Amino acid sequence: MQNGPAVRRRKLGAELRALRALAGLTSGQAAHLVGWHQSKVSRIETGRSGVKPADVRLLLEAYEVRDPELHELLVTLAGSDEDGRQNWWHAYRGLLPSTYSDFISLESQADAMRTLENAVVPGLLQTPEYAREVTRAAVGRRASGGRDDALVDALVKVRLARQEVLRSDTPLRLSAVLDEAVLRRTVGGPDVMARQLERLREAAHLPHVRIQVLPFGAGAHAGVTGPFVIFSFTNRSDLDVVVLDHLTSSLYLERKEDLQTYSETFDSLTVHALSP
Repeated sequence: MQNGPAVRRRKLGAELRALRALAGLTSGQAAHLVGWHQSKVSRIETGRSGVKPADVRLLLEAYEVRDPELHELLVTLAGSDEDGRQNWWHAYRGLLPSTYSDFISLESQADAMRTLENAVVPGLLQTPEYAREVTRAAVGRRASGGRDDALVDALVKVRLARQEVLRSDTPLRLSAVLDEAVLRRTVGGPDVMARQLERLREAAHLPHVRIQVLPFGAGAHAGVTGPFVIFSFTNRSDLDVVVLDHLTSSLYLERKEDLQTYSETFDSLTVHALSP
């Protein structure tokens, strides 16, 4: 059984492989240093097998990695906090698709997030009432009781818990470009929208949040094909990833060419959008 979401496994494996090479070790030599079989190191590095935080620390010690920020990042990518506690979203493991868990884990670890939204307010900036209406629509039917209500309640709790990344001691830097349609679309009625717009106004004053609106007058633009998110890691650009969200799945792009294309596209959108 593989431990941890697929994206995190691949990212972690690639980073550990690079660190091993930097240390001048073969996979066999690394395995010998930590008392493992060589095949275990290979499975971890290719993302075919998960790795426990304790094992990550063991490998980092063998590779003589002393960078504390890198140490913390890689241990977190293994799926648990330094003290061994599982990340908060694991409590919803039976509810969340693996791609959503992937998204939350990257969101909680990234230094910065750039997002284009064409239809709804980004999850990190939604009010509880707005989040409930969007979640009901995503569930596919009007939740009226019992199982449906419980599902919507749980998903809204997850969405609101995600927003803690904007309130931490070292908050996520969020840059959002919103198509004008996001502000014009009435979700949940005038009262819900009034509170949601006020929430956006408040968030826009936070030093680590930047919000721009792409007006209808901008015409056709590079983002009309759909929303996207770019997660960035300040000291580790090779861990950056683009996420494309679809109705039943999410696509994660990790190639440098894709990252460059989407980064350039986002920069272009900020130029055509209104000022913050």
